[in-house]
Amino acid sequence: MTDSVRFLGIAAALGTCALAEEAKVKLLTLDPGHFHAALVQAAAYPDVDPVVHVYAPAGADLDQHLKRIEGYNTRPEKPTAWQEKVYTGPDYLDRMLAEKKGNLVIISGNNSRKGDYILKSVQAGYNVLSDKPLAINPGDFEKVKQAFAEAEKRGVLLYDIMTERYEITTILQRELSRVAAVFGELEKGTPDKPAITKESVHHYFKTVSGKPLQRPPWFFDTTQQGEGIVDVTTHLVDLVQWEAFPEVTLGPSDVRMLSARRWVTKLTPAQFEKATGLKEFPASLKANVSAAGELDVYGNGEFTYTLRGVHAKVSVIWNFQAPEGAGDTHYSIMRGTKADLVIRQGREQNYKPTLYVEKKSTVTDGEFEQALTAALAGLKETYPGLSAKPLEATRWEVVIPDQFKIGHEAHFAQVAAKYLDFLKAGKLPEWEVPNILTKCHTIMEAYKLSH
Repeated sequence: MTDSVRFLGIAAALGTCALAEEAKVKLLTLDPGHFHAALVQAAAYPDVDPVVHVYAPAGADLDQHLKRIEGYNTRPEKPTAWQEKVYTGPDYLDRMLAEKKGNLVIISGNNSRKGDYILKSVQAGYNVLSDKPLAINPGDFEKVKQAFAEAEKRGVLLYDIMTERYEITTILQRELSRVAAVFGELEKGTPDKPAITKESVHHYFKTVSGKPLQRPPWFFDTTQQGEGIVDVTTHLVDLVQWEAFPEVTLGPSDVRMLSARRWVTKLTPAQFEKATGLKEFPASLKANVSAAGELDVYGNGEFTYTLRGVHAKVSVIWNFQAPEGAGDTHYSIMRGTKADLVIRQGREQNYKPTLYVEKKSTVTDGEFEQALTAALAGLKETYPGLSAKPLEATRWEVVIPDQFKIGHEAHFAQVAAKYLDFLKAGKLPEWEVPNILTKCHTIMEAYKLSH
């Protein structure tokens, strides 16, 4: 039996009774330590009970989470009405598993605990919506595989939060890559010139929900947060699969890792204080402090691999702070036989993601522009107002109405809404689970090779 067939069996068998007979989804938040846990509740959902039970150790992570929820409840525009019921005893996990106060567990926090949290929640019969990464090392990946097998047995849905599928430039990059008259076919590429390249630049200090983000100190400990090569790359590998092989079931045997490396970002004590509020590095991080007094964080990584023979490269870079007016950025290219589809987000684009179509010299100018215009017209029912602005003889910018540029934070509500639809249906699309497992396998292969 092939990997793809075996994982397809898991996906197809995932329970059709994800919510049993309960009319409302009832959220449980487990040990929230990352701001993504709160972003799931940045919007209200018609079928979700406003009472949310939170189980967590007392401390700064929990306090920050509750402040963010309160901020959503008290904002002037579209305030939410969440009622947070908090339990902070040392047995918070066992208490949550036993009390059955809800049916959907939200997990986003210290990644060193995530594998156990996911597995035990699924074993207790809960649906789970988890932040990335599901696993930060090969041992955690084994727990994730076990959790998906348990989800199959118990008829619950385990899913990860892939917000980048909801970024409009990525959506249109995917859609146009499926139009043969514009894109042609996806090239196979080479290790030096991959068919798909995705690079993500992030920052330790930034603003979230209008306020400076205070990160927990463990975020800078890669044994707890995970290295960059297993964290943000989750999104990038997911997009490679989602765009290059849409709705195709993939397996580990489709992946061949070619190269991988990691490197550190150095933080001064002043930068660490700005990001965390702490005036000195805690004891847990002392081993990672250099002789120069800087904290070395393995936040950066890149790897090149093939997926069904298509060469892909993903890179993640962590800097301390973005330039004025900028934020996290994304670069992506898909190389086709007729055109390349490129997303850029630099100074020229005012740090806003912008999609370009760059025609190959072998394609006739007039016919190509007609094909591009027709392709965008075909998308106008779903995305009205799309157009192509010529920049050069061989280059066009896809002009996207502002109504579709909702921003990264708003994508969490879109993921949650989609997941709620899956719960109503009682199943995930048949390709989702095997492709999640293939994604994790790819990242773990890069992790091992980089070490």
